[in-house]
Amino acid sequence: MLDMIEAESGDNPTASIIILHGLGADGNDFVPIAEELELDAVGPVRFIFPHAPVMPITINGGYRMRAWYDVVSFDADAPQDEAGLRRSQALVEAILTREQERGIPSHRIVLAGFSQGCAMSLLAGLRHPQRLAGICGLSGYLPIAHTTAAERSEANRQTPIFLAHGTHDEVVSFDRAEASRDALLALGYPVEWHEYLIGHGVHPLEVAQLNEWLLRVLSAS
Repeated sequence: MLDMIEAESGDNPTASIIILHGLGADGNDFVPIAEELELDAVGPVRFIFPHAPVMPITINGGYRMRAWYDVVSFDADAPQDEAGLRRSQALVEAILTREQERGIPSHRIVLAGFSQGCAMSLLAGLRHPQRLAGICGLSGYLPIAHTTAAERSEANRQTPIFLAHGTHDEVVSFDRAEASRDALLALGYPVEWHEYLIGHGVHPLEVAQLNEWLLRVLSAS
């Protein structure tokens, strides 16, 4: 099991939100944003911030850093590290399973992530065999998209998906994010799309709109 940070908004949480960080960051990255969320209306929530494994990253000259998978290039048509994606998919799946073993039903779990974490949330969430409350992807993309239709879980075909992206993203291009959105819509997923006039980061309005979405999907579950 990965090392991770955990925080609970109250005793005996009835929902869990797992937030996966981006390349070179760690679980601490999104703790301040989670602290801004106001979710009292859906009961106590457990926040989980895993630390990705440390590995050499090709685009950074082989420098070792926390990452969910290797990156050769940020270009949309660059080769993808499918083996690394699959390894991290198993790690995320283990976290989802652990939460259910701790008493949080899958339909009260939201899987979220930023950049690489977004890619992992979509990869693992769409394939998870039990229905999730929602999947959230910020400033990322749908990885190994050609495998999604064949591998996706029947249980999560109608799971709400929140996607947000900066129109001036210099890391994951806006076009790539739009293509990911369109691929998910073509498969029939209920995608809520938001765009902001920013680069590769998180807009204050994004946090507010994510808060509203989380209240909706956790209230519905």
